[in-house]
Amino acid sequence: MPIFVIQKHHARRLHYDFRLEMGGVLKSWAVPKEPPKEKGVKRLAVAVEDHELTYAKFEGEIPEGRYGAGKVEIWDNGNYELEEKKTDRIVFDLKGKKLKGRYCLVKFKENNWLLFRC
Repeated sequence: MPIFVIQKHHARRLHYDFRLEMGGVLKSWAVPKEPPKEKGVKRLAVAVEDHELTYAKFEGEIPEGRYGAGKVEIWDNGNYELEEKKTDRIVFDLKGKKLKGRYCLVKFKENNWLLFRC
């Protein structure tokens, strides 16, 4: 079963890096606010570059002067089941410590997606 990880990233601005294992990499989105635990709450999720699978375990400090400088900690992780994957919609069931249940990522403009419980 594929993994997911959400890293709380204290960079220039606090955000959450939401990552899903797909195709041998971690597909990644930057989420400016805490990912939603309840239905009815939608969060902006900006698609960013893929990361290597080994990055799923990363916690620590990215040094000043490097891209993404700041503290990174694992906020949640676990496995997920993929229900649907289209170019503009991904539906999956998260089995994490904090987030559990059916979630959707829906693309609405270029790299901008909405993340919500569905």
